[in-house]
Formats: sequence, structure tokens, C-alpha cells
Amino acid sequence: MNLRHALDAFRGYVTPRFRIIEHRRWWAALSGTLIVLSLGGLVVRGLNFSIDFTGGSLLQYQDRTGVSTEEVRSVLAGYGRADAEIQIVGGDQIQIRTSALTDDLSADRRTQLISDLAAQAGVDPTDVSVQVVGPTWGSQISRQALIGLVVVLVAITLYITLRFEWKMAIGAQVAMVHDVLITAGVYALTGREVSPATVIAILTILGFSLYDTVVIYDKVKENTESPALVAKHTYSGVVNLSLNSVFMRSVNTSLVVVLPILSLLLFGGSTLKDFAFAMLIGTLTGAYSSIFVAAPILAVLKEREPRYRQVRARLEREPERRRLAPVPAGSEPPAEEAPEPAIVAPAPRPAAPRSGARPQAKRRKPPAKRKRR
Repeated sequence: MNLRHALDAFRGYVTPRFRIIEHRRWWAALSGTLIVLSLGGLVVRGLNFSIDFTGGSLLQYQDRTGVSTEEVRSVLAGYGRADAEIQIVGGDQIQIRTSALTDDLSADRRTQLISDLAAQAGVDPTDVSVQVVGPTWGSQISRQALIGLVVVLVAITLYITLRFEWKMAIGAQVAMVHDVLITAGVYALTGREVSPATVIAILTILGFSLYDTVVIYDKVKENTESPALVAKHTYSGVVNLSLNSVFMRSVNTSLVVVLPILSLLLFGGSTLKDFAFAMLIGTLTGAYSSIFVAAPILAVLKEREPRYRQVRARLEREPERRRLAPVPAGSEPPAEEAPEPAIVAPAPRPAAPRSGARPQAKRRKPPAKRKRR
């Protein structure tokens, strides 16, 4: 595919001809590798939960020198608190949320940290308020969120089953689990902090992945309702045609979503960056899974049905019937024989008269009429 053809396909002038279903083993190997790495990261390293999940210390004090959040973070980094949540409230109030200071800092180190922060802000160390806070995202909220997630997944399964069929619902559910596992694995492998914004982003990812999958399934259902098309290409072939029809639509939709996410990731605050990072990973994996995971799973499940197996078997037998018998090596083709002369049949003889029959008299011509004078 040259650059001009790729640009025409991007603009929708031509339909690409990718053999996606034919190479489904490649996509299965790629997804399997990513899932194994993600599970390894979750088991070995685990997730780095923020103070909203684990609780910690809250530091509040007035800023009289106009320090920035990065300058405050540089001080905290010297005490192992570079991932602390720093906010400037009202322009002159600094609020820091970090893990409990008593976890890994001695009393002298805690006093030194507070003195350094107070000196940076131009206030007395006694003006720095230190409070121990509990998790804002407790077990009750987690339980309610889990119940809501289960209800949503069941509702999605019922909807896809009623709108399409249960085999499409299986493909959609596998794609969503695929997206969540990889997103969580990326957080575990990179060590990024998991905040409530991350959880919200992951739940948003499920909706985006489902949207793209439903668009593809709708096109597959439309094309597979044609018996002639299925008889010509098999069910997997029709799924591949459908994917090529909506491929650039899915890619362009994902690009439109990725652009504002990138702007939040590059120019947003710390809270927005956590949300944007999860959304970026989820959007990319969702666009991938709807095409390279959900659709191939559907094709594999449908090809096991007897009627589609018969279609494939018939198409595989047809080339054998049309194939000519091979000529042995070294043999010469037979010489063309001269055409035989056409045999002219003799004219039939008149039948002999029967015995006892009277010979037929020859008919005389009537006399010509005389002209009158």
C-alpha cells in the first residue's frame, strides 16, 4: 500500500483490504502477551493506591513567598514523598496529601520536613497543620462500585444478546475484560498512582470499548443477513469484509478522542493527568480490542455452527473439482489427429413394386389449348 492509497483509505475514498480474521492467531498471541505481562505486574508489583484509598497525612499552611507546586514537590522528594498530592487553594494556602508520615519517617525527620516546608513558604513551623486522615474511598464505596459494575455488565450482556445474539455478547465481554486488565497492568508496571480519577476513567473506558464493538457487530449482522454473500465468502470472510468497511471509521473515532486526552495529559494538573493517562491507555486498547479481539472471537464461535461449516467445506471442495489433472513430467502432449472425411450417405433407391401389383401408368400432360383465330 503506497502513501496515496493509504491517504485515500484514511479519507474514506477507498476501502482497505486487511486480512484481519485470517491472521487472528497473530492478534491472539499479541493480546495474550500483553495480558500475561499485565497479570505479572499486578501480582509482583501491585497497584500504587493513593491516599484516598489508604489514608495518610494532610499538611496545610499559608504561603507567603509564592512558591509553586513543583518547588514544594522538590522538598517532599527529599523525604520520599515525590508522589504527594499538592494543591494551592485560594492562591495562598498550600494543601499536601501524602502517605502517613509515621510510616517511614522518624520523629527527627518529620520535624525536619515540616521545618523545610515552613522555611520555603516563609512561615513558622508551628503554623504548619499536620493531620492524620482516613481513606476517602472506603470499603463501602468500593463495594457499591463493584455492585454497580456487575449490574452494568449484566445489563450490557442482555442488551447485546437481545439486539444481536449471545455469541456477540461473549466477544464484547472478553474485549472489555481485555481492556481493563491491560490498563491496570500498565499502572502496575509503571508504578503510577491509582486515584479515584483513575477508577472513573477505567469505568469510562468500558463504555467507549462497548460503543466501538456495537458499531462493528451491527455491520457484521447487516452483511451476514445476505445468504449469497455468506455462501461466497463464508462467515469469517463476511466478518472480514465488515471490519474493512468500518475500519477507518473506528480509527478516526479513536483519534478524535485521543487528541483532547493528549492535551489534558500534557497541560493538565496532577489530578487531570491521572484521569487522562488512564483514558489514553483505555482508548487505545478499546479501539484495538473491538477490531482484533471481539470480531475474531465472534468469527471462531460462528464457524463452529453446522451450516457455516458446510459452507466452508463446500467452498474448499470447489477448487478441487475445477482443477485439471496434472500432466506427467517429460511427457509430450498427443499430436493432433487429422479430421476424418465426412461420409456422404447415398441417395435412397426407389422401392421395388410389390408382387401382383399393377404397374403404375405414367401421367400424361393435358393437351395445350388451341388459340382461336
